[in-house]
Amino acid sequence: MADLPRNIDETLDLLRRGDYVADRPLATAVFLSLALHRPLFVEGEPGTGKTEIAKVLSATLGRRLIRLQCYEGLDIASAVYEWNYPRQMLEIRLAEAAGETSREALAQDIFDERFLIKRPLLQALEDHPEGAPVLLVDELDRTDEPFEAYLLEVLSDFQITIPEIGTIRAKEPPIVVITSNRTREIHDALKRRCFYHWVDYPDFARELEIVKVRVPGIDGRLSRMVVAFVQELRKRDLFKLPGVAETLDWARALVTLDVLELTPEVVNDTLGALLKYQDDILKIRGSEAARMLEEIRDRLRAEVLVS
Repeated sequence: MADLPRNIDETLDLLRRGDYVADRPLATAVFLSLALHRPLFVEGEPGTGKTEIAKVLSATLGRRLIRLQCYEGLDIASAVYEWNYPRQMLEIRLAEAAGETSREALAQDIFDERFLIKRPLLQALEDHPEGAPVLLVDELDRTDEPFEAYLLEVLSDFQITIPEIGTIRAKEPPIVVITSNRTREIHDALKRRCFYHWVDYPDFARELEIVKVRVPGIDGRLSRMVVAFVQELRKRDLFKLPGVAETLDWARALVTLDVLELTPEVVNDTLGALLKYQDDILKIRGSEAARMLEEIRDRLRAEVLVS
């Protein structure tokens, strides 16, 4: 288990050790979340690296990662706990066969912690030998508002009440990272209990650094062409703009194909790694891709001449 960072610079180094290239505002939000034991709430477009923050913190701090993947209809039984009813029924049958008839004693026996199935939120409040775990509540905006209200109660005091057992409280609050793609607004009451950060698309220099860190075998000129092409795509009127995740997927695909130079043919053949909707692919494929590549080459040549 690694020590928590003591300042923003150490937080930047911590994230970098996990191959996460963060800007200073994000590192500041992460540092404050860790130092003050408050959840970190990150919003942004899909594929901008929100979920990766929790994964990197888990890896670099040596803490267990507990992930709650949110979806419509998520309930307490799936997120917090439920009773193992088959085992409870078996226990009742065994007690009856042994001649035990005291209902009060039997009820106390079957509502014991050994019959409790612990889901992510309850697991995050338990003691862990490596220290407080990293709890990732991923894509909270996909859940219903009642579950969001329940989560608010859990994060306020880091405790959960189970009627049959009592209140379970975390001795050390977990490191909480909540993500949202903003398909709906999250209630202000939950945001107020968190440090908030919007994860935006990176600029050219930072995205180029991300590609170099996460795809170490890529050719330098190719990496510049890849990032410039993706940055240009984000200026287009597309249904789904490519995120950093798509940039990395495309770069890895090109390295796998032993590509050293972006050509219209290469772009046409590999657009499926970058764009995920056929209408978007049809807008770019062919003459538009060739025109974009030519403009990018001219711009990169001019930058080299100036430097």
